[in-house]
Amino acid sequence: MTVPRVDVHQHVWPAPLVAALRARTRAPRLVGWTLYLGGEPPYEVRPEDHSIARRAELAAQDGIDLALVSLSSPLGIETLPAADGAGLLDAYHEGVLALPHPFGAWAAASVDDPDPAALREVLGAGCVGLQLPATALADADGYARCAPLLDELDRVGAPLFVHPGPAAADPSAPPWWPAMVSYVAQMHTAWFAWHEYGAPRLPGLRVGFAMLAGLAPLHADRMAARGGPATVPSAGVFVDTSSYGPEIVEAVASGLGPDRVMLGSDRPYAAPLLFGDARDEPVRRRNPTRLFRTSHE
Repeated sequence: MTVPRVDVHQHVWPAPLVAALRARTRAPRLVGWTLYLGGEPPYEVRPEDHSIARRAELAAQDGIDLALVSLSSPLGIETLPAADGAGLLDAYHEGVLALPHPFGAWAAASVDDPDPAALREVLGAGCVGLQLPATALADADGYARCAPLLDELDRVGAPLFVHPGPAAADPSAPPWWPAMVSYVAQMHTAWFAWHEYGAPRLPGLRVGFAMLAGLAPLHADRMAARGGPATVPSAGVFVDTSSYGPEIVEAVASGLGPDRVMLGSDRPYAAPLLFGDARDEPVRRRNPTRLFRTSHE
């Protein structure tokens, strides 16, 4: 049987979301194709990056059978006051659930006022699981706040995907700073927070971390030396390859096990990992089958 090639981590803004961002007068907002966020400098978006037809062509060229689209959490939509973000979340779900093959979708949710009923509705409409920003799952308070959403995922056996959230505002920082400092630190923190606060309470919930969890899995020796828990990583934990090259991916895979590492490109901000040699096919075929099994089999 042919194993489908699944990219668990792509971003494309469907027309309803673009329209909703352009209708705003404060961040997050689009003015034409210039994106304004609270914690980052203005960003010139390439319109072709959000052309559904073009992105489908790229997926075909990459040999991707299913590309899972998620809301770009650094936009800060999930962390807006619930009433302010509701229209954007609705526009996102309307758009991504209507995307053609080969796209699938992660759900998004407010972390200001978590609504498990709304999550249940979009999961029932076809979303594969829920993405949450790493900033919402950084400590015990975050897990307490997001508990209604996590409990709903656990109830239906759908997975969680943890993605970098909004960057801390620093107008003096260079443009690359958020991606290289804030996002990495967020994912590193979220990795250990899951094992301390999430896994003990929800041992059956499967969770995937973007960008190799900020390379947190490489710190196993330091964790052991400092007396940290021996159960890191817990069962049902996965990481994706987004933005990293083959040497780093193989280093993480050697520690976690290759079945814990999934292909996730972060397109349009990075391309799918291609080794360019005999290792290429196994990596491109890394498949989130185990991530998407139900918790209650």
